[in-house]
Amino acid sequence: MRAVHFGAGNIGRGFIGWMLFRSGYEVCFVARSEQQIALLQENQQYTVTMVNETGEASIVKNVTAIQINNELLVGHKISEADLITTAVGASELSSIAGVIAKGIELRLRLDPSPLHIIACENAINGSAMLKECVYTHLDVKLHEAADLYISFPNTIVDRIVPVQKNKHALNPLDVEVEPFYEWIIQSSEIKKGFKGIRGVQYVETLEPYLDRKLFTVNTGHCAAAYYGYTKGYRTIQEVMSDTQLRSKVERVLKETSLLLVDKHGFNMKKHWAYVQKTLERFENPALNDKVRRVARSPLRKLSVNERLVYPALEAYNRGIQVPFLSSAMGAALLFEDKKDLESVILQLAIQQKGVGHVIRCHMGIPEEHPLHGKIINRYERYKSNRPAISQGHPS
Repeated sequence: MRAVHFGAGNIGRGFIGWMLFRSGYEVCFVARSEQQIALLQENQQYTVTMVNETGEASIVKNVTAIQINNELLVGHKISEADLITTAVGASELSSIAGVIAKGIELRLRLDPSPLHIIACENAINGSAMLKECVYTHLDVKLHEAADLYISFPNTIVDRIVPVQKNKHALNPLDVEVEPFYEWIIQSSEIKKGFKGIRGVQYVETLEPYLDRKLFTVNTGHCAAAYYGYTKGYRTIQEVMSDTQLRSKVERVLKETSLLLVDKHGFNMKKHWAYVQKTLERFENPALNDKVRRVARSPLRKLSVNERLVYPALEAYNRGIQVPFLSSAMGAALLFEDKKDLESVILQLAIQQKGVGHVIRCHMGIPEEHPLHGKIINRYERYKSNRPAISQGHPS
């Protein structure tokens, strides 16, 4: 079986490529870096190592790579492939859509056969986003045939790849990853003849699992970062070693758990085991996850459809009290890092127009909503500790 994967970064090699190899696929990476391409062509393998106590490693074989600008060769590979995957970043999907469209056109004209194209990005409905981009480049006369043969199943992927420590290793392609992974694919979009991927979970609808990941992994991760920022901690692992802050993160996830059970009917006992596993992931000392990295882009993370405001409003509307989600939002409003443009814009808006304006106009929570005042109260409480934050150490 042959797979074409766009993106030869750490996620592409350490997660998607690793999964595909374990499922029996030969993987051709499509990349931009000439160095990566040369190494993949020469070595045709790399090692994936788990960052845990045992440090077990596995070799990913039968890999190669080609340059994305070589559209003829990429198109030829797509025309012969059993599967196409991507891990380039959601913002870059439009940049690869044209060459994918050319490959689809060649495939449909030479030998039409079912093909699945799966965008493994940290974005909701990433494959649908890619499909929309691809169809803008695809000959309109081929749209009907593409609908018949080409499928873009939406997916959820989750695996933490830490800052790599092997930059000077004999093989720069080697990558370190956390042991945990999750890859969920919407089965209703799978066409007959799909070869399958070992370790993937197939579900009829993704929405419950999208909410589960967003409200648990993403909400918990950023809550830990913003709580840690108020105490001057440098890493998420330091935050999680603080008993008080770990308890606050856990209580945030208790609130989102009540929402998920009420909204999607998850079994609380099974879901709480998922929560505890998530907290264990945050605690992994080998990950060395920087607070400022996780906390960056606060405008996006505080937007109405994102990981803090969205579950808080949904939970409140269902009669679930959210004091700890409110507390996390108050902490997030305090985040400032001159290297992060969004945080600079956020603090400028608060300085010029007030925190209430940001909560109303950016977060979509009007003054008359009970959460508005609660968030302000939490923000003011954290703001009073600002000297401790600037010192860069726990207080």
